[in-house]
Amino acid sequence: MGTLGVYLHVPFCERVCPYCDFAVVAARPLAPALEARYVDALLRELDRRSAAFAGRRLASVYLGGGTPSLLAPASVARLLAAVRERFAPAGAEPEVTLEANPSTLEAARLPAFREAGVNRLSLGIQSFDDGVLKRLGRAHRADAGRSALRAARAAGFANLSLDLIVAAPGQTLAGLEADLAEALAARPEHVSTYALTLEPGTPFARAAERGRLALPDEDLAAAMLETLRERLEAAGLLLYELSSFARPGFEAVHNARYWQRRAVLGLGVSAWSTDPRTEGAPFGVRRENVRALPAYLAAVEAGDSPEASSEVLAPAVARGEAAFLALRTRRGLAAAPFAREFGVEPRALFGDAIDELTAAGLLEENAAGDLALTPAGRLLADTVFERFVAV
Repeated sequence: MGTLGVYLHVPFCERVCPYCDFAVVAARPLAPALEARYVDALLRELDRRSAAFAGRRLASVYLGGGTPSLLAPASVARLLAAVRERFAPAGAEPEVTLEANPSTLEAARLPAFREAGVNRLSLGIQSFDDGVLKRLGRAHRADAGRSALRAARAAGFANLSLDLIVAAPGQTLAGLEADLAEALAARPEHVSTYALTLEPGTPFARAAERGRLALPDEDLAAAMLETLRERLEAAGLLLYELSSFARPGFEAVHNARYWQRRAVLGLGVSAWSTDPRTEGAPFGVRRENVRALPAYLAAVEAGDSPEASSEVLAPAVARGEAAFLALRTRRGLAAAPFAREFGVEPRALFGDAIDELTAAGLLEENAAGDLALTPAGRLLADTVFERFVAV
């Protein structure tokens, strides 16, 4: 029957960062009654949705947000126990990731999260520069990040991922290099990197429209990304996806499910699911939950679906997604598996785009028809991906 990953979205944050476009709710502090109500809703939704994934074996669980580490360890343990009760593990120990931000409260909870079944920690460090953190609107400062790293190792986490932001307001190349030096000193198994983007409707986007947000220019941002890759790979953290670096054997199991278009059961506010393929939906069904917390709670507590939309993936959509999601990865788009799924090799569908992109130095094609981004293509990945959408 195959495997599945389970994503649990926890929308609560100590504060909402001005660049954030996720479905989050400021909760300072998180009231125990609201926490219990939300966990109950997640469990009810799990009951409702698990039949669609029956027989699949659990490969990964990801608690994301928001800030899921604001949940009490007992709540996390309850959620993980319910997931494991419904889905037998695919291996000896499925990957179980918890996102956490550096704070005294969360660091103190790390041993209990480890006991609850979390075996991979994703820390939202972002930067070790107090000035950058303040301009980003982050709730923590650099010392809290350092303390959280020490606490994670002391709690026994042997699979530690750090998040770093690149091209933040006021950030310099020297500042990024200092961040990298501190990050590498912690010897993380994984690093996720994000070039700051201005999402429509966020405070950062509005500030930029008014000329009140000083961001690095394109050349400096490109130099930062290249410095990031060089330094991380020299330290043994290999780029295996556009924004992801890992030591061999520590690539994110759950994240890979999205790039490989595999089944994911998403639960909670704004969560996305990729349902298993069926005869009536040979490329699967994608579902999205409502983004508003009150609407989600009301629907689940009334016994209704919190689904906001669903899409049976059409062949053209599936082909385009198979192409650009594979191109996100170091391996790239392999022609033979693509042909087995869709009946034709990529060149038969995307020949003009492949020729133009290879001529522009953004794409490489080998004799077997396999495709991969060049270093220049990685910097202009969105431009490349647009050529593969819904063809």
